[in-house]
Amino acid sequence: MELGEKIKQLRLQCDLTQEELASRCELSKGYISQLENDLTSPSIATLKDILTALGSSLKEFFTEVDVDEKVVFTEQDYNEKATDTEILNWLVPNAQKNMMEPIHMVLFAHCKTDQDAPHEGEEFGYVIKGKITLYLGKKKYTVKEGESFYFESDKVHHIENNTDEDAVLIWVSTPPTF
Repeated sequence: MELGEKIKQLRLQCDLTQEELASRCELSKGYISQLENDLTSPSIATLKDILTALGSSLKEFFTEVDVDEKVVFTEQDYNEKATDTEILNWLVPNAQKNMMEPIHMVLFAHCKTDQDAPHEGEEFGYVIKGKITLYLGKKKYTVKEGESFYFESDKVHHIENNTDEDAVLIWVSTPPTF
């Protein structure tokens, strides 16, 4: 695909006219028209300004998108691991190669996860059902149904379910650690 056509497609995706894009980049409407029709070529600085106005970057613009890239995942795609204390469902197959790793977790009543040693990264959780206790370093936090937690993973951490019912939560870690 030609440079001008890609710029035009991005502009249309952003629902902008040539004049609106030109105004955002301090260029003329005629220049944008010539650019989209491949009658002129922008400098790198001008292209960067145009892409910024269109919510893109040079890297994204010149990276070929894999049309077969999977975006939506169903239960058939999940990878489940069950133990005596929990059931883990990896919601995105091969998430270890991604920046985030989302997990659907069932932590059984009166059970706890293994302690996780301090590591680089961040973690987020949302309790769908039940109540858990989050241990983060020397502190502990109660997280109930409908509540979430977020922390940097630089302290020893784990969760416990000290109730009589199973707790269900979504847990996302970056980088992947599960």
